[in-house]
Amino acid sequence: MPDGEEDLSSLPLPDRFSHKNWKVRKEGYEDAKQQFEKTPDESHPVFAPFIQEPSLWKGAVADSNVAAQQEGLGSYCSFLKFGGVQACTRTRGYTVSAIVEKGLPSTRPAAKTSALEALLLCVEFDKADPVIEEIVPTLSHKVPKVIAAALVGLKAIYHNFGCKIVDPKPVLKALPKVFGHADKNVRAEAQNLTVELYRWLKEAIKPLFWGELKPVQQQDLDKLFENVKQEPAPKQERFTKAQQDAMAAASAAPDDDEGEGEGGEEDAEEDGGEIDAFDLAEPVDVLSKIPKDFHDNLSSSKWKDRKEALDALYSIINVPRIKDGQFDDIVRALAKCMKDANIAVVTVAAHCIDLLAKGLKSSFGKHRATIMAPIMERLKEKKQSIADALGQALDSVFASTNLSECLEEILEYLKHKNPQVKQETVKFLVRCLRTTRDVPSKPEQKMIAEAGTKLLTDSSEVNRAGGAEALGTLMKIIGERAMNPFMDGLDDIRKTKIKEYFETAEVKAKERPKPIVGPPKTAGPAGKRPVAKKPALGAKKPAPAAAAPPPEEPAPAPKPAAKASARPGGVPKPGALPTPGSGLKKRLAGPGATASPQRRVASPPQDEQPPPPAVPKFGLGRGLAGRPIAKPSPPPSAESTPPPAPEMSGMSSSDRAELEELRLEKDRFMRMIEDMKYERTKLNSQVTELQNQNAQLIEDHTRDVLSVKAKETQLVRARSDAESAEQTVQKQTREVERLKRELARSLRATAMSPPNTIADNISMSIPEGTPDTGSNGNGPGATPRVSSLQMGSRLESSRPRSFASASPIEDNQNNNNNNNNNNNNNNNSLESPGGPNTRDSGLGRRKFSPTFGTSQSGLASPTRSSRVGSGSYSGEDQGQRSTEPAENWKRAAEVTSQLKARIEAMKARQGISRPAGR
Repeated sequence: MPDGEEDLSSLPLPDRFSHKNWKVRKEGYEDAKQQFEKTPDESHPVFAPFIQEPSLWKGAVADSNVAAQQEGLGSYCSFLKFGGVQACTRTRGYTVSAIVEKGLPSTRPAAKTSALEALLLCVEFDKADPVIEEIVPTLSHKVPKVIAAALVGLKAIYHNFGCKIVDPKPVLKALPKVFGHADKNVRAEAQNLTVELYRWLKEAIKPLFWGELKPVQQQDLDKLFENVKQEPAPKQERFTKAQQDAMAAASAAPDDDEGEGEGGEEDAEEDGGEIDAFDLAEPVDVLSKIPKDFHDNLSSSKWKDRKEALDALYSIINVPRIKDGQFDDIVRALAKCMKDANIAVVTVAAHCIDLLAKGLKSSFGKHRATIMAPIMERLKEKKQSIADALGQALDSVFASTNLSECLEEILEYLKHKNPQVKQETVKFLVRCLRTTRDVPSKPEQKMIAEAGTKLLTDSSEVNRAGGAEALGTLMKIIGERAMNPFMDGLDDIRKTKIKEYFETAEVKAKERPKPIVGPPKTAGPAGKRPVAKKPALGAKKPAPAAAAPPPEEPAPAPKPAAKASARPGGVPKPGALPTPGSGLKKRLAGPGATASPQRRVASPPQDEQPPPPAVPKFGLGRGLAGRPIAKPSPPPSAESTPPPAPEMSGMSSSDRAELEELRLEKDRFMRMIEDMKYERTKLNSQVTELQNQNAQLIEDHTRDVLSVKAKETQLVRARSDAESAEQTVQKQTREVERLKRELARSLRATAMSPPNTIADNISMSIPEGTPDTGSNGNGPGATPRVSSLQMGSRLESSRPRSFASASPIEDNQNNNNNNNNNNNNNNNSLESPGGPNTRDSGLGRRKFSPTFGTSQSGLASPTRSSRVGSGSYSGEDQGQRSTEPAENWKRAAEVTSQLKARIEAMKARQGISRPAGR
């Protein structure tokens, strides 16, 4: 076994990488990592086997054993770091997909960290596009955790390198599918990746995939975007190999001018702005989609037809990027729509112009002359919605051109007779000055300043404020010093107003100060460029001037020449000799007056000696005629050429070096002051913005409090309405119960038998088989048997109304009395037609109706019963009573129907009155 181990450890690294035993592979990964870290450069032989056979790394980064995989990922990171660009380009095709599928989803934090680092190194050493191409297909993987891990890797790449190095379009196209995934972790990582892309792209990401998301997803993303908007602009944290080489070369190059370096940094910052959606989108051919009858409908006499045609055009061209084509006819038609009498048509046409200008960008610039004047002429509309639409269209047209092309037309409309046109035009001019990246030329600055100055005397307050804002914005671009000539004739109030707009203005174009204007002119003959280092100046200057002694030797000779030239100053060109001396004094006195006045007092005697005459003589075009005046021999004239330069620079070399240093310091301080002013302006704007936000929050809070109070008031009213409705319902319920009791009483009252019905009831209670021998008008037949309901109906129809008020207790007592009286009457006075009326007779038991003798029968009082039993029936009465059952039945039916109608009417009234009470 020890021999086997020795043999395994002595195997080459490629064989150990592909060994069956995971421990051997793990040790091989560790040994390879150590060897990579010890290599002196990328050409070391240890890298050769892995570059020649890159598939070895696929098994290393996706090892089946998690411990070996962790070491394999670490070894691959070392291979990329020390192996260079070739190690990355030869292996990334084998490793990226394996890292995403096996490394990023690993449960070990160290393995996951190494996997992320490996992806970042693959991007760093070459390009990001091949890496993204390998990762994007993984977003369609079957395993959810692999998709989530791929999204994590993409987010790390964009976070470190940004969207300018890594193209976001392939990922943005795949995002909608990921947002529709069933796994919540995948959707959460998709949100995180989208927020990271929003940090770099802002609103430019929405046209590419926003429409494919669900409204709920859009709302969730908008909430996350609100938090990102408050963050500062993101910066690239890691740089590619090419960027690192460029920065190293830039740092190794000599710093010729600090101001230029700072300007370069500012340019780089300006170039690093937000990415436009136009750059991300693919151009769309919209000309083929425009209907053939577009122009016919646009020239229709009906405004609805014209508006529908423009709406159709708007829906077609509403894309982030439009393919260039022949849009001349469409632009002319839209320009004609600016004169339309219907404002709806004008508004839609302005929106179409806005979309065309944004979709074509610079290609729309050729149509500016056709469309700009009609839009500005239509600015006379006072309705704010139309003015906003026209202003947006003008801004888009200006974005496709530049200030120089639009300025003449803008200044022309600033003189318009209509004050509304003038007001909207000056607003457009201010927007142009804020958004332009080109500094206006001197003539353009003069024209803008003159137009703004004229607006300061306008009769409208809005136009006066607009003129002051235009001048303040122009001052922000060109600086206060360049603006001073245009501010001379203004009063203090207007100057203060302009300064206020100057402090709050935000512009993209700034004319940077040129510190080389002063010093290079004074140091022009000497050719001193790097003046910041005194030793360098001293070393470079004496070298071309031969040495220090030569300037000292000719010094005495020019002295008399200087004196002589000073004496006969009026004879030989009086203006030539004093001019250089005076110019030098002015240069020394001008910017350096505050620098070193004591040294200037000591320098005049030296300045008067040699340099003034030497420079003009040599500097004049006719030096050959002037040389005999100096009286030295002509040969030394060649030698006399170097002394003037050293004398001008050598006489006051230290003074001039210090002077130039002070000038440079002054320029630095001026730039620092400008930067501080800019920062102050920015902070003031932030304070103003925060104040506005605070005021908005206070307003929203007040509105919320008022709405809550209003809701509480509505709730109180609703409760009171509910209580009144409940009371109404209870009242109606009591009324219904009362009516029911009345109905029951009325039914019981009508069920009471009248005086003439007892005999009929008794006769009806006789069994069916009993013969009828009495002469009651019905003949000898059997008496028909009548039901208790029919008898009750007859009683109900014949009962007097006055008995309806009896209570149930009284009815029970009356029923008992009636039963007794009826028994007595039946035993004593009533006899059946067939014989004596006895209970035990052979005719059978007398049968009484069920309604008699009960509380529900509704019989009359004992008085009525006794009255009924006291009399006897004659034959005529019996004949009349034989016709009464049918009539009583009809009357009972009529009374019943009337009662039902009354009940239904009462129910209907109750059903109507409830909603009215609420």
